[in-house]
Amino acid sequence: MSETKEEQISLDPQVQAYLDRLARADFGSVHTFTPEQAREGWRRQIALLGEPEPIAQVEDRTIPSADGPIPIRVYTPEGDGPFPALVFFHGGGFMLGDLDTHDGLCRSLANGAECVVVSVDYPRAPEHKFPAAPDACLGATQWVAERAASIGVDATRIAVGGDSAGGNLAAVVARMARDSGPALVFQLLIYPDLDFRRTNFSIREYAGKYGNISRDAQSWFMDNYLNSDAEKLDPRVSPLLATDLADLPAALIITAEYDALRDEGEQYGERLDEAGVPVIVTRYPGMIHEFVRHPFDASQRARLDAATALRKAFTR
Repeated sequence: MSETKEEQISLDPQVQAYLDRLARADFGSVHTFTPEQAREGWRRQIALLGEPEPIAQVEDRTIPSADGPIPIRVYTPEGDGPFPALVFFHGGGFMLGDLDTHDGLCRSLANGAECVVVSVDYPRAPEHKFPAAPDACLGATQWVAERAASIGVDATRIAVGGDSAGGNLAAVVARMARDSGPALVFQLLIYPDLDFRRTNFSIREYAGKYGNISRDAQSWFMDNYLNSDAEKLDPRVSPLLATDLADLPAALIITAEYDALRDEGEQYGERLDEAGVPVIVTRYPGMIHEFVRHPFDASQRARLDAATALRKAFTR
């Protein structure tokens, strides 16, 4: 969905209070920092995300990959397995996130969907350029399918998901897995980053506003992730540009009203629907990018919606 004129701004009051707090903190522009400084800034904001909910079991492990061992965190809910599984890829512009920045969200999804969540700490840019991240994420998904019994998982009920850059990786892995395996039952795309051309309405109107990064910061993330501008048109970078979306797993796409990435997520939903893929696209009014990780009332609804969609997919 795209717009043709400036909208009436109506931020959720909880979001406005959060943005006011950030403005007072004056963290500075992310693209003016080194990658490690930016990562440390993200880690310091974990305290703003609220207390993570308890879960039956959390285990940190490593799995092999072409770029060396990949850390994963396995969340197991109460109950008797084997459980379905969500392989989760964190956001952070392919550079900043880690297992800890998304710990609370993964706990919530594991409890709510009654599934094992395997959170993947894929190789980050700029130390590891494209295609290291999607290749590692596919490898991690294949590892979960092949070693399912060792983590109490039913290999016939595996989904992928992620937020922002992780949503990009989940969409890419869903396409790669369609062609190479394993068979997936669902994809959860939370305000996914799907079009590196950066030309749609929400990008133009909201970049640098309402907690969205600026156009300069967008370029900083892309330049650190990619080897060349030509890669922006690769469907493994910009899934919205993929020509064949048929036979992909069903999807839930979560978008936020004042997110610069809103339109590309909703456009991808339209593309999936045209390809015959069952898809639900839900826009959360008054919300911003990254809202699902935060303790807003709407965030709790979004997590519940995601968990409900996963449970339905796992029982089909």
